[in-house]
Amino acid sequence: MNTLTRFTLLLPGLLALCDAAQADDTALVLDPSVVTGSRSASPTFDLPYSVDSISREQISDGQLGINASEALSRVPGLVVQNRQNYAQDLQISSRGFGARSAFGVRGIKLIADGIPASTPDGQGQAATFNLDTAERIEVLRGPAATLYGSNAGGVIQMFSRDGEGPPRIGAETLVGSDGLNKNHLTAEGAANGAGFVLDASRMDTDGYRDHSSARRDQTFAKLNFQPDDDSKLALIYSSLEQNGTQDPLGQKWDAYKADPRSVAPEALQYNTRKSIDHQQLGMNYERYIGDATLQVNAYTGRRSVIQYLSIKGGTDADKRGGVVDFDRKFYGGSIHWLQPITSVPGDLTLISGLDYDRSQDDRQGYSNTLNGVHGVKGALGRDEIDTATSLDPFVQANWLLGDWTLQAGLRHSTMKMDVDDHFLSDGNDSGSKTYQKNTPSVSVMYAFTPDLHGYVSAGKGFETPTQAESAYSSTANGFNFALKPSVSKQYEVGLKARVGQDTRLNAALFQITTEDELVVQQSSGGRTTYQ
Repeated sequence: MNTLTRFTLLLPGLLALCDAAQADDTALVLDPSVVTGSRSASPTFDLPYSVDSISREQISDGQLGINASEALSRVPGLVVQNRQNYAQDLQISSRGFGARSAFGVRGIKLIADGIPASTPDGQGQAATFNLDTAERIEVLRGPAATLYGSNAGGVIQMFSRDGEGPPRIGAETLVGSDGLNKNHLTAEGAANGAGFVLDASRMDTDGYRDHSSARRDQTFAKLNFQPDDDSKLALIYSSLEQNGTQDPLGQKWDAYKADPRSVAPEALQYNTRKSIDHQQLGMNYERYIGDATLQVNAYTGRRSVIQYLSIKGGTDADKRGGVVDFDRKFYGGSIHWLQPITSVPGDLTLISGLDYDRSQDDRQGYSNTLNGVHGVKGALGRDEIDTATSLDPFVQANWLLGDWTLQAGLRHSTMKMDVDDHFLSDGNDSGSKTYQKNTPSVSVMYAFTPDLHGYVSAGKGFETPTQAESAYSSTANGFNFALKPSVSKQYEVGLKARVGQDTRLNAALFQITTEDELVVQQSSGGRTTYQ
């Protein structure tokens, strides 16, 4: 991006903001409270593992608010590849987890306001994060992430802001090179004990490369209020729509050096493109019962995708998926109980819970060639219902005892994958597979001084094959149910130090070993099999 111009209008809270700007400067907050990992608000400095919180100001100041890579690039141990390809989304790697993702985010759990942005089999899309409404993003790395179940080599959670203050509206326009234009409208505030946030934006770009234009429409609505003095409730709706997003594909090195804006001939030959229509609705409820806390979350949504690939017409892979077309329904929820224990020394909190997630795809695959014309929907070659379901109970203990902090937990993860084949001309490839593992984690921290903490952490996790990785078998037409989950063991030792009034230092050494890691067995003609 060579040039960028921003125009912002905020009414009627503009005067209030100006008054606030004239007030005394506040101290820089170095130890934000987070809930990721501990599941209760704790300063990042006091948690015995690697966790960072990215504030609202860090997310929005001087940023476009288009891609999560704008904020996540500041987190150590996290590698975020923005391919500038809105048909493929970001590639995110946390200490190596997610590095082998062929598309989207793989092996890292994405969550927005308690709603998973990852399917139960571990495939996620960061594009559903609405950065314009973010209050903070929390990033958990290392062994403690295994307490979030399968496919959690790391955890990235986004939390939207609550509606507060006098009602106000705002408008913003961004204009940049390569046809970039983003228009953003927002309304928020609080009235009669209820807060609200309404947000809508449209982003258009021609893209830096040829055949890379995109339009993204996002909407967001949040209502937060207190039914009584002991409870809080939030209702959250969000949507993402991208129609006809062009996919420039990868490019050969020599061709790139000759013309960085060029695309592979196949991108034009097959008019590679992708359309997405995504909506979700969630509810977060929290109630204080004596000294205990009950947290309940529920969500539902749908996602439709149609994607035209560059698989050579007439091949077996083309017949099953030269054009990918699916409609997804997803829903789930969780219930957590946080109970302080006062009969032991120190501050001990026991947490127990149950998480349930389900995703069901009505999936078709078509040839991308019809009557010699490429880039169109041809003959049907795949018709099935793919279902992924996870049910995970867990227990966790957080114990602060003098200068010592102990956190330990155990989660039993079950993920079931079902395929109901409706395309029977090449045989019935229906089947199912269930993966089960226990994922323990333990972390210990010692406070040498109020400004110097040291910790050790260890955990065991596992990563199931995704439905995309299981889609092809090297010996048959159907799913590859012979794939095993990869199992990982993580160890971490670290120091956290406060140096002066405005400097924090975090240092960590870690080791990760994996067994039965999924790798590509062969890839030919757009068809990839794993082993």
